[in-house]
Amino acid sequence: MESRHLRYALALAEHQHFGRAAASLGISQPPLSAQIAAVEREIGERLFDRTPHGVFPTAAGVAFLARARRALCEMTAAAVEASRAARGETGRLRMGFIGSALLDPLPGVLGRFRRTRPDVRLDLREMSSPESAAALVAGELDVAVSRGAPRGAGVEGLVTVPIGADHLVAVVGVGHPFAGRAEIRLEQLAAERLIVAAPEQEPAVAAHLRGLFGVDATALDTATLSRDIHTITGLAACAVGVGLGPSRMRLASRKDIWFCDVAPRLRLPDLQLSFRAADDSPVLAAFLDVVRANCAEVGSRLDGVLAGRRARSSEPAPDRG
Repeated sequence: MESRHLRYALALAEHQHFGRAAASLGISQPPLSAQIAAVEREIGERLFDRTPHGVFPTAAGVAFLARARRALCEMTAAAVEASRAARGETGRLRMGFIGSALLDPLPGVLGRFRRTRPDVRLDLREMSSPESAAALVAGELDVAVSRGAPRGAGVEGLVTVPIGADHLVAVVGVGHPFAGRAEIRLEQLAAERLIVAAPEQEPAVAAHLRGLFGVDATALDTATLSRDIHTITGLAACAVGVGLGPSRMRLASRKDIWFCDVAPRLRLPDLQLSFRAADDSPVLAAFLDVVRANCAEVGSRLDGVLAGRRARSSEPAPDRG
């Protein structure tokens, strides 16, 4: 039995006449009569009463037609869902990200993605950069936003592009002597009690700060360690010390803290967007399209990286003979 047999039976039930039903289907009457008879033989029951006044479903026919309608509806829905999935309109996107990315650019990117792909389920997890890199390589995430490029085994299989630059800023409580200043110098920080991201949470930032402080890195050895920028700003508000973090922390400003630029201006490792190069998921492709649309500069970088990888993958293998 095929879907056309179901359509034939439903058309016959609607028109109650073989000739009219055949005309509505665009076929002649004899083939329709033969196909309905074949269905009845396959089922082993008479589905229609043929009378001088018309053709009417039997009790078996009524039951059959109810299921036939549902079956055709399901087949249509299956085709629609398959098309939507192929366009990245349904499915799931698993993302790991560091907290500072929620200040920028994730609100714009995720907000736009949610509006254009409302039926895609977002699985969002705040994670440290090492955790998200490991989860991405293991196939537990589809995309990761980290501070600095991913490190560790398997990262050579990832595509990574920068999506945000930051420079170092300091944050203090409003009662701190630095409050009210536009900037402070790096050497002044060496004598302060510092609040910084824990090395196991953000190793790229920790290594960068240690390189910046150089011989004055003792302040980092005694620093209060924090999981994220929100804890850094909160501890600074509590007068625990001077918090150090990315300039996008300013987007989390509150009345009881003050931000100072650090002089000279010191760039931190960029925010990076990563995904597996071999991932051909339509949902991931749709997400990357939103990244392109929302962040023009990032989109051009992304296209450049992907084009380079495609070119390398199409190169012939070297002759080792």
